[in-house]
Amino acid sequence: MTKNKGVSVRQRRVSGELRRLRLLRKMTCKQVAEGVDFSESKISRMETGDRGLYPDDVAAILGFLQAPSDLRQELMALVRGGEERNWHEVNGKLPPTWKDLIRFEEQASAIKNYETLLIPGIAQIPEYTRALLHGGDHNLTDPELEGLVAARIKRQLILSRRDAPAFHVMVDEMALHRPIGDQETMRAQLRHLLTLGRRSNVTFQIVPFSTRAHAGLRGPFVLLEFFNEPTLAHVESRGTSSFLEEDDFVDNVKAAWRDIRSIALSTGDSARMIADIIGEPTPAEEYEP
Repeated sequence: MTKNKGVSVRQRRVSGELRRLRLLRKMTCKQVAEGVDFSESKISRMETGDRGLYPDDVAAILGFLQAPSDLRQELMALVRGGEERNWHEVNGKLPPTWKDLIRFEEQASAIKNYETLLIPGIAQIPEYTRALLHGGDHNLTDPELEGLVAARIKRQLILSRRDAPAFHVMVDEMALHRPIGDQETMRAQLRHLLTLGRRSNVTFQIVPFSTRAHAGLRGPFVLLEFFNEPTLAHVESRGTSSFLEEDDFVDNVKAAWRDIRSIALSTGDSARMIADIIGEPTPAEEYEP
């Protein structure tokens, strides 16, 4: 049986930008509709992704809203890509898909993140992020570096919302021992993990060195689940970032998540491991579901 594919990542990106541009101009859907001679309901459905996007329609709205030329070219290219599934981009110093990942995280009902070598971005403290990004690219200017740090830390705000998504993170034990920044930075980062783990919407687990070979050894990933849209998988490798939508790809990532979870430590044992590393007592009961 064919699954409902929902709206493609490309269309979700364009729809989100159409709404953002309208709000930036402080206009209503009715005002835009009158400006381009569309119905108000059509504008609304285009912004929510409830109808398909056509190049001529999108071009008319972008022109009316006076979208910058580079953004207009980017969005038109996405529209012309139609319903092609999966989205891959090569990243420069300022990754173009970061804002899309942040937006999808804000819309998600659940975020499941597995990392092999590092503490996940959404769980990093600024000092850890700064040391990590600087170590990965010495050519970053100070403004570029601080911009990336601010963008990554801003992602964490969603975990404090009233309607915050469920956040489940699994991290390989290696990430707890790799020194990113100085010793105090690592201690503060691990304390932050313990603090996050006390939140009702956050679950963290550690995958210990002693585990067998498992599906997670193929690399990190994020699963983004939504109330009214199909699940997305986001993966990064050196210099590339991909959103995966096809059922086969997403099902494969879901299977990997289940395999990793089956061998991860419990939340209590994971908290105890972190506490032991930083030499602080932590009641494991606080982290048990």
